[in-house]
Amino acid sequence: MEWLHQFLNFLFLASLLISTTAISDQTPKHYVVYMGNSSPNNKRVQGQISESDHLQLLSSIIPSEESERIALIHHFSHAFSGFSAMLTESEASALSGHNGVVSVFPDPMLELHTTRSWDFLESDLGLKAPHYVTSKTLIQHSSIDSIIGVIDTGIWPESPSFRDEGIGEIPSRWKGVCMEGHDFKKSNCNRKLIGARFYNIEATPGSNQTQIEASKGSPRDSVGHGTHTASIAAGVYVKNASYYGLALGTARGGSPSTRIAAYRTCSEEGCSGAIILKAIDDAVKDGVDVISISIGLSSLFQSDFLSDPIAIGAFHAEQMGVMVVCSAGNDGPDPFTVVNTAPWIFTIAASNIDRNFQSTIVLGNGKYFQGTGINFSNLTHSKMHNLVFGEQVAAKFSPASEARNCYPGSLDYNKIAGNIVVCANDDPTVARRIKKLVVQDGRAIGLILIDEDNKDVPFDAGVFPFTEVGNLEGHQILQYINSTKNPTATILPTTEVVRYKPSPIVASFSSRGPSSLTENILKPDVMAPGIGILAAMIPKSTDPGSVPIGNNPSLFGIKSGTSMACPHVTGAAAFIKSVHQNWSPSMIKSALMTTATNYNNLRKPLTNSSNYIADPHEIGVGEINPVKALYPGLVFETNIEDYLRFLCYFGYSQKKVRSMFKTNFDCPKNSSEDLISNINYPSISISTLKRQQKPKVITRTVTNVGSPNATYTAKVRSSEGLVVKVIPNKLVFSEGVQRITYKVSFYGKEANGGYNFGSLTWLDGHHYVHTVFAVKVE
Repeated sequence: MEWLHQFLNFLFLASLLISTTAISDQTPKHYVVYMGNSSPNNKRVQGQISESDHLQLLSSIIPSEESERIALIHHFSHAFSGFSAMLTESEASALSGHNGVVSVFPDPMLELHTTRSWDFLESDLGLKAPHYVTSKTLIQHSSIDSIIGVIDTGIWPESPSFRDEGIGEIPSRWKGVCMEGHDFKKSNCNRKLIGARFYNIEATPGSNQTQIEASKGSPRDSVGHGTHTASIAAGVYVKNASYYGLALGTARGGSPSTRIAAYRTCSEEGCSGAIILKAIDDAVKDGVDVISISIGLSSLFQSDFLSDPIAIGAFHAEQMGVMVVCSAGNDGPDPFTVVNTAPWIFTIAASNIDRNFQSTIVLGNGKYFQGTGINFSNLTHSKMHNLVFGEQVAAKFSPASEARNCYPGSLDYNKIAGNIVVCANDDPTVARRIKKLVVQDGRAIGLILIDEDNKDVPFDAGVFPFTEVGNLEGHQILQYINSTKNPTATILPTTEVVRYKPSPIVASFSSRGPSSLTENILKPDVMAPGIGILAAMIPKSTDPGSVPIGNNPSLFGIKSGTSMACPHVTGAAAFIKSVHQNWSPSMIKSALMTTATNYNNLRKPLTNSSNYIADPHEIGVGEINPVKALYPGLVFETNIEDYLRFLCYFGYSQKKVRSMFKTNFDCPKNSSEDLISNINYPSISISTLKRQQKPKVITRTVTNVGSPNATYTAKVRSSEGLVVKVIPNKLVFSEGVQRITYKVSFYGKEANGGYNFGSLTWLDGHHYVHTVFAVKVE
């Protein structure tokens, strides 16, 4: 009878599982209901669809006995239509089939992608203005207003980066507000910081993780991320800015005369997708020109384009003339980690600048090693301290592998107290900050971290002595420990290294392409400074020991991430918009892409942190060159039909595509993902080129924005064996010819397998219109 007993147990457990799943399915959660374009004529019109229409739709699927749930958490009606509400899984499924609903998805939790940089971009890379761009031209246009919307953790309005001295009246086209909070008043806004919004979600019983109170009732930044990114994009000039003496100089944003509107959507815990959608909707209605979003979904859990709130919001913002710039993510150097990859999003990778922060190690045998990191310790040459390796001071019963990586609880505190500890980073699941806290909690004197992957990114350890070295230096330090009876060392306070070479290089953390959603769009698009960036910070101490003794909390901080690279491009785009007010987002994007630089300050090809030549899946088309982008000669205009065809080629039904844009657009009859390569994008990516197939032909159209009479000649550089031809190879523009279409054929019979990279450049004697291609040969 044992079999019967086991069978009954199985039935009980199965029924319990089914019952639990059923209950879970019927627990209301926060869902986003996306209903496509709100304005058929695609204009910024307020309140196209009323809340009552959405409430009526809700009441049709929510039982009357639960009428308290017939309520909108967020209502989207300006750039696009939709709402968010508390729904069960079955209700969400029922709504997804409703006429006019494009997609329904659970509110996702997104993550934050967490000066000298502008001088480096504009001067030290040789990025001087072309001879036909005079200083008078730049000054003349610098006063023309453009407005940046920063969707982030809010803003610290008292920062000197947001002063409004010398800035004119707020543009009359601005329709936004300055919301008051418990610690934020209308008077905190000014002619520089012209708008501030915050968003709350009240906790609901049974709600999921995304039901957070995202902004605690105020636009004020309590994290620092939003303040930092806003000042990078558009902070005013601030003399004698530094981080406790490091990186001393004049801080400024990319477009110091540009206005800022802050939208607080995130907390330290993350960012609600529904709130980000609402902020994009508001920003478009308010009248911003460029939206900066240093936020994204995890590369491990990427949604398709109709379940990604940033992709949805950016699609409609783009159609209303508002560019959306996003960070590529910090999950590098692995491939297929880039996020925010929709073709209508400007996706930004991170690089270093010609400045580094060096913290020197002195060993007892007199050898010096230059590590990286930021520390304000009081250690000196004159006193040496015992040096121990984590693996040799393991706590009882702790595996040696955990101790060498300084896992929490893995070290014997009695053996590390008063000593300098060496930790490895074989296991990247334990962050540098955790290792530092483990060693510091054990009353150690300091920490030397051996980490090849992240040595290019300076970690800020505050007053605690810290430095980081690569594997080569680490091996020599461990050799010294193992060959010496009483090894000793000291870690010196950080000094600044100027004119650092080579730079720019790709940041080790910067997420890499190709895109996991489609390899037929090259992502990321461009690269911009994102390592060791000095910018405004909230002046308060968050961690004990973060402020050097005798100092007040700094008004500026040094941070790294694609979060910092994103606002560099935002500021550059706003600058171009102020000069070319009638240019569309795709024209500005094209100008920044086709004029990007692919060499470093040694005048050699761009490299990554492993010293290999960087490929387009790491850097996109290269490092932005804002001044040259003012006059690109030719631009690729990517229009709404390109984006709609993209959605068809990607696999969305014609019904969904029509619902998104409220149009009678017909998907091409032979839609396939391979055709995505043909949308009019400023770079080319082909996911599959069979060796035995005939040449694959890609079409592009360029628009002349330079001299009305110009002749451009094609120059192709390709990897060995990949045959690339351009037809025609000469473009002749005249006053009656502004747009010309050309074809590029790719033939891979003799090419190497895998990705082949190269470029097509159009030259007229004044302009270099550079297009990068990536072709995977099979």
